[in-house]
Amino acid sequence: MTTTDIDDGSAIGLGTMGIDDPEQIANAIEMGYRHLDTAQIYDNEAVVGEAIELADVPRSDLFVATKVWADSLAPGDVLSSTEESLDKLGLDTVDLLYVHRPIETYDPEETLPAFDRLRDDGRIEHVGVSNFGAEEIEAARDVLDAPIVAHQVEMHPLYEQSELLADAAAHDTTLVAYSPIAQGEVFDLPVMANLAEKHDATAAQVALAWVVEKGAVPIPRSGSDHHLRENLAAGEISLDAEDIARIDAIDREEKLFE
Repeated sequence: MTTTDIDDGSAIGLGTMGIDDPEQIANAIEMGYRHLDTAQIYDNEAVVGEAIELADVPRSDLFVATKVWADSLAPGDVLSSTEESLDKLGLDTVDLLYVHRPIETYDPEETLPAFDRLRDDGRIEHVGVSNFGAEEIEAARDVLDAPIVAHQVEMHPLYEQSELLADAAAHDTTLVAYSPIAQGEVFDLPVMANLAEKHDATAAQVALAWVVEKGAVPIPRSGSDHHLRENLAAGEISLDAEDIARIDAIDREEKLFE
């Protein structure tokens, strides 16, 4: 796998928040997951690193992303905490490093040049941001030398993120969707049940397919091999324009994370 495009390989990535069993992640890799997402605040980078070592898949086939937490966004802390992340992951370089949230110690003029330095030094391949608003990401682009390859945000059928999808498309940025099945809320939506029946799928699979059709990369998480396989298979579901319009028309908006 090349590391120039976050959605190389499978259309479905793997969120690892809350997973503390390296064998579970290694199993997911061997099932076909290639995009692995972790973060300093998840406290499981070492687990992901062990999984990469356990899995019978070359490191070069994987796209590994982590995130610098809000208390480590001063320039020196960006550099030192990233070195700690690489050590925990057991990697010489990480494919994508995000600013996790633009809060606390985040200062674009101070924080972002440290990300550029890490890229110049070969410690990271790409720069991303997470949980930014449209104005915040535009300000970040003005400071960074590196392109913003990915923007990770909450996105699911109850929270479409139309503005940020448009922004991503306009700037050759990939929107990465966390909580793409809305913490299970999609199972309570009649339209999702109807579409699941139409496609001989689950409501979760339909939600993931919708995210893919909108042009984003979903990163669901699961501790179950059964659900991991189901989630990965969602990348093969093709929704038609009417299906997408029905989901877009859901008359309910719910943001799950502040």
